[in-house]
Amino acid sequence: MSEHATPHFHNQPGVPRIRVGAKEFMCIGALPPFDHPHVFLDMGAASEALCPYCSTLYVYDASLHGAADPTECVYEPAERVAAAS
Repeated sequence: MSEHATPHFHNQPGVPRIRVGAKEFMCIGALPPFDHPHVFLDMGAASEALCPYCSTLYVYDASLHGAADPTECVYEPAERVAAAS
């Protein structure tokens, strides 16, 4: 089983923006099976990025250290959650 080296975020709650603690990450849209193609986003020197598939606005917040606000927008694959249980 491989773990994500790059954080993955989703917008299942349908919020207009998500604060994230990473400048490089993957957006998957909604939770599977309703996800869109997993797209790599790199903010570079900017402090925000817009997903070209779902139009979610991601805003960088260094205090989150790889997490997200809202917290439920962090994607955890089912097999990883099951392995941790």
